[in-house]
Amino acid sequence: MKVTIYGSGYVGLVTGALIADVGNDVLCVDVDETKVANLKKGIIPIFEPGLDDVIKRNVEAERLDFTTNMDDAVAHSEVQFIAVGTPPGEDGSADMQYVAAVAKTIADRMTESKIVVNKSTVPVGTGDMVETVIADGLAARNEKIPYAVISNPEFLKEGAAIEDFMKPDRIVIGTDDERATEVMRELYAPFCRNRRDRLIFMSRKSSELTKYAANSLLATKISFMNELSNIADRLGADIEDVRVGIGSDPRIGYHFIYPGCGYGGSCFPKDVKALIATSRENNYEAQLLQAVDSVNDRQKHVLFEKLMKHFDNDIKGKKFAVWGLSFKPNTDDLREAPSRVLIESIFEHGGTVRAYDPVAMNEMRHFYPDEKRLELVGTALDTTDGADALLINTEWREFRSLNMDVVKKSLNNPLIIDGRNLYEPETLEAAGFVYDCIGRPRDAA
Repeated sequence: MKVTIYGSGYVGLVTGALIADVGNDVLCVDVDETKVANLKKGIIPIFEPGLDDVIKRNVEAERLDFTTNMDDAVAHSEVQFIAVGTPPGEDGSADMQYVAAVAKTIADRMTESKIVVNKSTVPVGTGDMVETVIADGLAARNEKIPYAVISNPEFLKEGAAIEDFMKPDRIVIGTDDERATEVMRELYAPFCRNRRDRLIFMSRKSSELTKYAANSLLATKISFMNELSNIADRLGADIEDVRVGIGSDPRIGYHFIYPGCGYGGSCFPKDVKALIATSRENNYEAQLLQAVDSVNDRQKHVLFEKLMKHFDNDIKGKKFAVWGLSFKPNTDDLREAPSRVLIESIFEHGGTVRAYDPVAMNEMRHFYPDEKRLELVGTALDTTDGADALLINTEWREFRSLNMDVVKKSLNNPLIIDGRNLYEPETLEAAGFVYDCIGRPRDAA
């Protein structure tokens, strides 16, 4: 099957590469000529474990190609995926200009039937908008060409996207078009041969809402646990014991109930805000979602608040080691990352930072290209030499078993403030550290 994918960012690249990997002929489209030239050489603009190998393999097999030519893109296939960005506006609503632009591109060039698949995360009703843009474009050309617009949201976790795509929990498709249903069954058959019930068909609007509902519920679990961690801090309870206690209930489970310093990335913050905005546009105040968003914004300041308490609210001239910059492990994504809130707060109060992350260093340089108060170094242990405290933002695996004797000797103060609860407090305290983490006060019973 031939497939066209508009947008060569995270969703577009993963989708295109893995659809090609099962034998399809995929053309990925982007307006950035440099990005397309690099992709043709196997240079990808994101970090996702294993993705570079998949892209290289399929480019060499001539199943995957990249272009900036919109005429070629529209002509290439019946199935046209829209996987462009939907960045948040100032009010939190999703910006649909790039989705609309692709729809117009298709409408202006199509000469035969098309199935237009919304893969981008979009507000409920976007399918109707795309349908209207294409209808208007065809009318302007005095053309009557059949087409279908369907919703097919992605459910990919950064850092595990290949596994998620190849072995999906579910594939949600919003359409009532018989031809589109038949084509999507054929396209996704290789990914659900053992479990055909993974293909879930529903209305287009229900499919669009399903994506927002899933991410908002997961974000709610995270904010709920972070709220509880702040309560535990004040009550003398241990949030890790609480987590085990509630997670053992199968109705709750252990997924997404780890306390920390807030969620980030390209999905949860944007999608929660977008659903709040969509609700408001439809005369409904989504109070629970507003609280989820508010709790997360506040949680990103918790590490800095702890730091200031340890230094009597004065860190001017102090230097701090920071481990982990990306919003989660196995990605270089710094969008909405708690590390940036912490580091910028340190700057504002006169401190400096020496930081390390296994894969996000280049991204950090892009965010702070000329920042003299930020030093990026080659290893985690390089950060601590002469630092006044160590702060941990991201739970990278390599941080779990480092030589803490070396860390202690290199720090000016044996203080660790851990935003991901990587260590047992008793172990670090026995080694001579002052260890402050999330929801685990030392008078916890």
